[in-house]
Amino acid sequence: MAVKKHLKDLDLRGKKVLTRVDFNVPLASDGRVADDTRIRAALPTIEFIREHGGKAVLISHLGRPKGASVPELSLRPVSERLSKLIGRGVTMAPDCVGDTTEGVVARMNDGDVTLLENLRFHAGETKNEPDFAHRLARMGDVYVNDAFGTAHRAHASTVGVTRHLSECAMGFLIENELRNLAKATASPERPYAAILGGAKVSGKIGVIENLMPVLDILLIGGGMAFTFMKARGLSIGDSLVEDDRLETATRILERAEADGKTLLLPDDVVVARDISEGAETKIVPADGIEAGWKGLDIGPETIRSFSEAISGARTIVWNGPLGVFELDAFSHGTVAVAEAVAKATDAGAVSIVGGGDSIAALGRAGVAGRISHVSTGGGASLAVLEGKPLPAIEALTDA
Repeated sequence: MAVKKHLKDLDLRGKKVLTRVDFNVPLASDGRVADDTRIRAALPTIEFIREHGGKAVLISHLGRPKGASVPELSLRPVSERLSKLIGRGVTMAPDCVGDTTEGVVARMNDGDVTLLENLRFHAGETKNEPDFAHRLARMGDVYVNDAFGTAHRAHASTVGVTRHLSECAMGFLIENELRNLAKATASPERPYAAILGGAKVSGKIGVIENLMPVLDILLIGGGMAFTFMKARGLSIGDSLVEDDRLETATRILERAEADGKTLLLPDDVVVARDISEGAETKIVPADGIEAGWKGLDIGPETIRSFSEAISGARTIVWNGPLGVFELDAFSHGTVAVAEAVAKATDAGAVSIVGGGDSIAALGRAGVAGRISHVSTGGGASLAVLEGKPLPAIEALTDA
């Protein structure tokens, strides 16, 4: 991919800087921002624009209003939180396009910050409608994308708008994400371990196939492990399985063996008859899951073998939980792996963790601060690991 323009390459003074940020944050029951991590991640770019005399016109989505104006998904709580973080008022526009909003933007002074209302209140955003993108572009003189979490989406605010502004650059967050993810795809320090979990094999096939030539160790857990276990001829009871992916799983297992890769599946699992906090559980060998029982977490032997493999790695990529970690009864494997990754990082390994569930697991284990890089974009980071282009990055101006 060609080298793209950076925010630092732009002359910002006196200009309206249309800035795509990712403020898709969780809201508490009282409507306030419950977790401001993504807002804080955008601060370096926002402050740079302000310090260099630009007018920061921020655009983002929140939730899935599906083209309708949903008051509960207004970005107003975000503007209030952002105001506190930067120590100055943030103007909240009533919409993201239209004459009234254009008037709000026109009245901005150098160094001001305005947040436009939820992009997804308009169906044209996710459909990348040319007319909506053109109306959106009227809010800026130059464009900056710092929303890595949406970089794999060709939406009006990430791709369409770039066709109407001559200078389009990346912000500090995207620069940091791409630099860190390159450590896992270019020339990683070895041994290189990938930990993949989550529900389905289908969502991770591209990652496995792209990383297989460069990784040394592949650890597979979560619901997706049972498709591989069934492909090996093991009885998986009523555990989650993608029967249409058994052939793919077999091919991956055979390729790993032929290439001399270490591929570890669970040795034992925590099983229950139903997915609930109070369910009866037991630990059984990987080949001992009976009919009527579901595998919902990795067991203690697996935790030991996975942790040992992780401890010897110098580069670690992790995406996806190792069990139904939202419930305490099935969270032990994921939390233990989080601690193992943190310990390896403490010892000098480079660790990269992406995906909302994996990041939540880091928080639950209290080790987020001990990870080399926590990616803000699950889908985007997976796309990079798969070797896929990111439409929003490709749309930026070449340097």
